[in-house]
Amino acid sequence: MKNKQNTYQPNNKKPIVYVLSPSCQIEDLEIGSDYEGVITRVEKYGFFVSLSKSVYGLLRTRNPKEKVGDKIVVKVAEIKPHKGKMDVDLTYSKTRYGNNYETIKVKRNIKRTKIADLSSDNIGRNVAIQGEIIQIQQTSGPTIFTVRDETDVTWVAAFNEPGVRMYPELEVDDVVEILGEVSLHSGKIQIESELIEELEDDEKDNLKNLIADAIDKKAQPEHVEFLVESEILEKLRPKMELAAKTIRKAILDGRSILVRHHWDADGICAGLAVEHAVLPLLREESNDADAEWHFFKRSPSKAPFYELEDVVKDLSFALEDQERHGQKLPLLVLLDNGSTEEDVAALSHSKVFGIESIVVDHHYPGEVENGRALIDNYVDVHVNPYLVDGDSQLTAGALAVELAIMINPDVREKIKHMPAIAAIGDHAECSEVDQYLEIASKEGYDRDELDRVATCVDFESYFLRFMNGRGIMNVLFGLEDNKKQADLLDVLMNESDKRVETQLKAAMPNVETFYFDNGIQLNRLDVEKYAHKFTYPAPGKTTGYVHDKLVQEKGEDQPIMTLANGPDFAVIRATEVIKNDFEFNLNNVITKIQEEIPQAGADGGGHEVAGSLKFVEGLQKEVLTMFIEEVKNLKR
Repeated sequence: MKNKQNTYQPNNKKPIVYVLSPSCQIEDLEIGSDYEGVITRVEKYGFFVSLSKSVYGLLRTRNPKEKVGDKIVVKVAEIKPHKGKMDVDLTYSKTRYGNNYETIKVKRNIKRTKIADLSSDNIGRNVAIQGEIIQIQQTSGPTIFTVRDETDVTWVAAFNEPGVRMYPELEVDDVVEILGEVSLHSGKIQIESELIEELEDDEKDNLKNLIADAIDKKAQPEHVEFLVESEILEKLRPKMELAAKTIRKAILDGRSILVRHHWDADGICAGLAVEHAVLPLLREESNDADAEWHFFKRSPSKAPFYELEDVVKDLSFALEDQERHGQKLPLLVLLDNGSTEEDVAALSHSKVFGIESIVVDHHYPGEVENGRALIDNYVDVHVNPYLVDGDSQLTAGALAVELAIMINPDVREKIKHMPAIAAIGDHAECSEVDQYLEIASKEGYDRDELDRVATCVDFESYFLRFMNGRGIMNVLFGLEDNKKQADLLDVLMNESDKRVETQLKAAMPNVETFYFDNGIQLNRLDVEKYAHKFTYPAPGKTTGYVHDKLVQEKGEDQPIMTLANGPDFAVIRATEVIKNDFEFNLNNVITKIQEEIPQAGADGGGHEVAGSLKFVEGLQKEVLTMFIEEVKNLKR
């Protein structure tokens, strides 16, 4: 420590008194300097003054007036060896009366150690680290702080009475210095703290910038080639790389990731691909042995959009985790939903709470202007083929697989067959799909096998409902045991076929077919009356099976539409010919119904030729009549 001849200063300046930080040792003292301390014991021959957690000295005086707990300013008179240790002798300071002095905090002079440099060689040694708090967790024992610097992450344990929060003034995102002893806990390096305190503003800003730059550099995904050649994918590359970087940054920054996806084969494919990319990185980057459970959650959504019911649950859990476990608010990743006007209510809700969000979708987002749609006002990254003059035939599952490979290139070989499953499940047809089918074929999946997988995924998801089915879906998508996959597909296909056959036996005889002058064949079915309820397949799937059966009879090149309705909803399926030759877009028709029959409360949407329509039951006739008239009036 530098020499400090600082008592009374010239020019009427206040005297300087030094305050030791709790971790300071005797070697941090300087003879002749004034220090602030607290009286801890009074004897007849004097009293003991504590200057830090482990430094105290004796001030010899008879009949002292001071008592235990009093603050006092003393001067270090002598430091001498006694019985194998160092003793400190103190004297009264001239500034002992009143508080008319300036204080300077003295930190223990320990060189900063970067977290990445901590190893088993440091166990039992005292170190000083500096970093940003990314999580605070109160256990039944110590308070655990998760801290990262520009090199790595570690845990810091602060001990007090069991269950009592240490350093309650500290919060997530605070930048601190920690002094403590390196130990080993559950096989990982941990620091048992002696002192944790915030850095001064200049030091804080410098370290924050170092950490931010390091995370930004490490989060940047490496350039990877897409699985297929695609002009649309290349146009989307900047947005996809930004999405990958945002997800990687969340992992490095100690934020949890919440994935929401549609519950059909396309949506589950998307969610599963991102999951398999993220989990290995979480295991690698986090000190938490259960990081993949604590920092990643995948949840299916029944609707093809982010519902208010879902966002309220997600916000409730996120805010609870923030309060109970000191976690940062999660990064929200929406897959196979999130792009439409129906998503605005939920996403504007999450935006109020500062939730960062990514959308990877292929549903029609409405009018696109300068590469932006309405939902871009509410999300941070939006990936959708429509933004670059594409359409829904490039599925969300394919986009998410390409995104997953950007996040973690190591999963490329494991998941490269999955876009073909998503495409078959969503009846997508385009040049990219042809290439994905070829990739899957080389992996042993012909078109029939892909259809079996997609069908079984839809069948199983119906019964999983709001569970993610991680283990089951891994088997179905061929990500684990191939023998088990084959056995499970046989079991599920057998049961699915039985239920579909039962449903079609009830539905097909009751389909009404109309032929319009413009050449369109419209098939109508009342699924409320002529389909089994509360069983697989649900109304949406039933409509799809009925439509597919009718199309098989006439050919996919014919303009065929199927309209299945209940009391307050309708499900629409149509061949691509109606979109391409007649420029039909279900979303535009719904908008027109909303304008002309506002009292019907019409809502819904989806793809141009596959989606749903909701309305109030009392105006079913008016809504469906107007819809059918719109189809009648379509022109090639």
